[in-house]
Amino acid sequence: MGRRKQPEIRDRILDACVDEALAHGLPDRLEPFAAASGTSPRMLIYHFGTRDQLLRETLGRARRRQRDFFGELLSPRPGEPYVSTLRRAWQDMTGPTGRPYLRMFGRLREDAEQHLWPGFRREATTDWLKPLEDGMRSIGRPELGTLVLAVIRGLIMDIEATEDVSRADRAFEDFLATLTP
Repeated sequence: MGRRKQPEIRDRILDACVDEALAHGLPDRLEPFAAASGTSPRMLIYHFGTRDQLLRETLGRARRRQRDFFGELLSPRPGEPYVSTLRRAWQDMTGPTGRPYLRMFGRLREDAEQHLWPGFRREATTDWLKPLEDGMRSIGRPELGTLVLAVIRGLIMDIEATEDVSRADRAFEDFLATLTP
């Protein structure tokens, strides 16, 4: 009779793998995940089946964290002009707390084969649209949600390519000025 899997252990291991991946990127081998989670590569396979399955679940959990974090940042706040919300969200998304997500999912977006997450580019293009439309609705312009999303995504890709955050920050401020009546 084999040992029963313990979901709480698997969950703890997955959280540690997500933390490791956000800090250092997805590893080529299992050893960094094993060290970060205090287990062995063999136990990772026991809990997740394959390396790719562990990577998929790591990406999935990291994406849920990012959606929760960015979604809260982009949501309209009572009494706060939405342009101010966007300004703060941009600073947090591109700052130390948000950058690990941008690095991880920027690399995933660039993966032409997308074998770990088929359809990621499409999903990543649309998953922020609703909170942006809701926010833009607060200033009477929900149709601009797509434009705001395109500007944010374009400037994030610019930062990933050039690491020139101050130039992207200035461009975002210029864009916000066009949204202010």
